[in-house]
Parts: sequence; structure tokens; C-alpha cells
Amino acid sequence: MPVVSRFFGIAIVFYWEDHLPPHFHAKYAGDEGMIDILTGAVIRGSLPGRVLSLVNEWRVARKNELLADWERARRRLPLAYIEPLE
Repeated sequence: MPVVSRFFGIAIVFYWEDHLPPHFHAKYAGDEGMIDILTGAVIRGSLPGRVLSLVNEWRVARKNELLADWERARRRLPLAYIEPLE
């Protein structure tokens, strides 16, 4: 479970060889949401509203980097660090 970014107490992680659609996991204070990279929809789990807003702001700005890391994770390659939301 590689962490690719951290900001405001939120950890963004990928799991190796995860299933479609392309997504990442956002973890915050015991909550976890699986977020679709392309749409920002919560596929599974939940996050507090403000946290989800921050995650989606970051996702929009980093979509290409997230998709590249998604492909790396599917192939079990080292993942790139993605700049946090500031």
C-alpha cells in the first residue's frame, strides 16, 4: 500500500494490481474512501465532506499524475510521489 501523497492529515494510497476503474484510496482519521480518478466519485467507503472536497480539488489538479501512478501500480512498478495540496 504505497502512499503517494500526504496533505492536511490525508494519505493518498494505491494498492498493487487493484481492480478497475482507475482509482486511489484516501485515508483520513479512520475513514477511507475509494475515489475514481476520472470522475471523483466515491466508489466505496466515505470521507467527511470537507476532506472529500480537498481530495477532489487535489485530484483535478493531479489527474495525469494519478493515472500514471495507477498504471505503475497495476504493473507493480515503483510509484512516483505526487505533490500535495497546499
